[in-house]
Amino acid sequence: MQYEAPLQFEAKRDHLLGQLSSWPSLAVAFSGGVDSSVLLHAAHGALGANAVGVIADSPSLPRRELALARRVAHQIGAVLEVVSTAELEDARYVANAGDRCYFCKSALFDAMDLVRARRGIERCAFGEIVDDASDDRPGARAARERGVRAPLADAGFTKDDVRRYAELVGLEVAHKPASACLASRIPVGTQVTREGLAQVERAEADLAALGLRVLRVRHLGRGARLEVGPDELVWARANAGPVEACLERAGFAEWELVPYVTPGNRGPEAPLDLPIARP
Repeated sequence: MQYEAPLQFEAKRDHLLGQLSSWPSLAVAFSGGVDSSVLLHAAHGALGANAVGVIADSPSLPRRELALARRVAHQIGAVLEVVSTAELEDARYVANAGDRCYFCKSALFDAMDLVRARRGIERCAFGEIVDDASDDRPGARAARERGVRAPLADAGFTKDDVRRYAELVGLEVAHKPASACLASRIPVGTQVTREGLAQVERAEADLAALGLRVLRVRHLGRGARLEVGPDELVWARANAGPVEACLERAGFAEWELVPYVTPGNRGPEAPLDLPIARP
């Protein structure tokens, strides 16, 4: 991977560490992804035990992602608080009308406030980066409304910067593909249910065990749209039998295979009555 000139990166890193060092204590919204892992690592380096990671545990968080988050926090040496959130009890979240992330992040930040009060922590932060500004992110609106800071974005960190930082300090998630919560697999306008999330989690866990790295199982009722990295399409087509078995075990009767595209380049979801074609 080609990175920008070292001095530019070092200036951003110095800005980040300087900002973090100026705060007495910090709670970091942590997911185990590369962005929040870099933020927690930097905060721990600047503040030591006064920096704490907080991860929301709910049905939308895959068990394998929770296990990874625990492992990365341990690698960093930071305390990780696992808090239960109940967004599925919020009718606005369940309705999935396009602003689901706002209510999800609101539940997380409310839980973080309880951690802050109990531990006497002054500030909260989350892992927003410069690249995120190009996406519609209701969760970022929830952060701004609650005064949750975005130190990586403030320092000018891009996705390349966080991966470079993670490489330099040896974090295992340095090249981890981006991964959104399980609820993101439910099309807008379709209610989020515990059962639907469990279906997606089971399918994705089994498919990951086959060796797929970049994948999304979009829940389309009785069918699923499997999105895989463009470089994994040939493999997925050649192994359609095992792939289909994974989806059938999760309860999907039909499926189609398409390349994964990033949210900013994705068109509207296909209608639910679209015929699902096997590869």
